[in-house]
Amino acid sequence: MESGPARDDEAASKVRRFEGPGGTPGGVGTFLVGLACSIMGGYLIMNQVQVTSGYWQWWGTNTFGLTLIPLAVGIGLLFFNVKSIAGWIVSGASILIIFAGILSNLVIYFRQTSLFNVILMLTLFTGGLGLMARAFGRY
Repeated sequence: MESGPARDDEAASKVRRFEGPGGTPGGVGTFLVGLACSIMGGYLIMNQVQVTSGYWQWWGTNTFGLTLIPLAVGIGLLFFNVKSIAGWIVSGASILIIFAGILSNLVIYFRQTSLFNVILMLTLFTGGLGLMARAFGRY
């Protein structure tokens, strides 16, 4: 058996050392604190947001049912022939139109709150993101 400096260097290179975020040494604690702060800030911001919906109004009132017709046709084509490219295109486009209609009819607003709460929420969120970015940049 060979021993000495050469053998020790080989053993040290084979042992995998724990590296922090971004492959840099250290910074795990900073990253975790930043992650916790950004999660808390994000939760508080999301908690202040109200989401409601309006009526589906494409080309008139209550036209949601019209978007189901191409979906039904596409599904019918797929039941007839699952390899039908037209069936997949019509079904996929119909699903996208339905989701776009749902999203376009959402009304999103920020509930009334105090300036202190807004500053606290934004500081936690952006400060946490900054700490996480700092943890990735350590040397």
